Amino acid sequence: MLTALWLLLSFAAPGLGAYLFVTCPRGAQCQRALLSENDVLLHCNSSGAQWYYFFVKDRTRWFHNLQDVPNMEITPDGSLLIRSPLSAQTGFYSCWDKKDVQLVQYKIDFQDVTSLHITHRGLGQVPLQNDTLSLGSKEVVFTHWEPWQDCNRCGKLGERKRLGYCYIQETLEEPMPCWLYLGDVTVWNQRLRPEMQVETCYADCTTFAGKHIVFDNFKLSEQSGSTWLTCPLGSIYRPIIWEANDVPLKWEDQLSGREVGGFLDPANGGRRLQVFQPAVYKCFVQQELMGHFNPRPDPEVLETLREDASLPQAEVAGKGTADSVLKGLKLTLLVATVLGLLGVLLKHFHPSQGSRSKKVLLVK
Repeated sequence: MLTALWLLLSFAAPGLGAYLFVTCPRGAQCQRALLSENDVLLHCNSSGAQWYYFFVKDRTRWFHNLQDVPNMEITPDGSLLIRSPLSAQTGFYSCWDKKDVQLVQYKIDFQDVTSLHITHRGLGQVPLQNDTLSLGSKEVVFTHWEPWQDCNRCGKLGERKRLGYCYIQETLEEPMPCWLYLGDVTVWNQRLRPEMQVETCYADCTTFAGKHIVFDNFKLSEQSGSTWLTCPLGSIYRPIIWEANDVPLKWEDQLSGREVGGFLDPANGGRRLQVFQPAVYKCFVQQELMGHFNPRPDPEVLETLREDASLPQAEVAGKGTADSVLKGLKLTLLVATVLGLLGVLLKHFHPSQGSRSKKVLLVK
């Protein structure tokens, strides 16, 4: 249900979708490096458009039938939505209109997110250094960094991240994303991997409307003692932050090994959070509240509430009257007991008025 809601919200607000919105000028060829397992939308503004694709690792032929690829679909406006793309789907994607005119072509390198190298400046961690390959001309391997994303929190210290992609450059040639360059050539090198760098930041707050908040509840698994929460409309390509009982969960704590009350999934930039204890969890995307998750109430408590709610009004009223009478009797009995004890104590420690009179008479 929530997945369907997020998808509807994504199409209703394209700039805030759970996917990365990629564009290219009409009639042009655009080259991009992206991350696997993170949704992407390749824009082509032509209703009834046809898409052709060519995977560089196969190097066979262009394909057209999207029914053979379950994670791809054409949107009503003609764009191509790829959910959880695989690194094996690195290749060329071409959009054609009804008149068989090529409108745009994308060259996409879906780099393996499971090999993502993560560092935090506040911990003194450093990114990968440049390296060389020996494929024929001593190619240089380096990281091409995207701009820093916005701070994920406002009014207080937060964090921001930037993504870096593996690129290869030959002498006097334009650099290319690693797997678009390598194609079907297999190379084992630890330097061939994408990166994510995080640092502490501060940003002023602005007013947000909060139009897309999703409320949900959760229950910890009896087997694992945990569960996964997913931030609606979140993406590794935009700033996300989680809070547990209003306490922020930071990458710095997780990367340093400190207890943070949850595990931020690096593969999606923290869009998914693994939690191990009941708490109120909130997630913010671009500093706007998107998800609010409460622990699910105990079934026995819910059953008691249901039974009370199902009682007829007369029975509820009778039950309330009986309870009031019983409480009154208990109170009366308590008062009588206290007064009785006081009487005994007064008789023991203080003589009666008659005894005092007798004592006075004897003195006279």
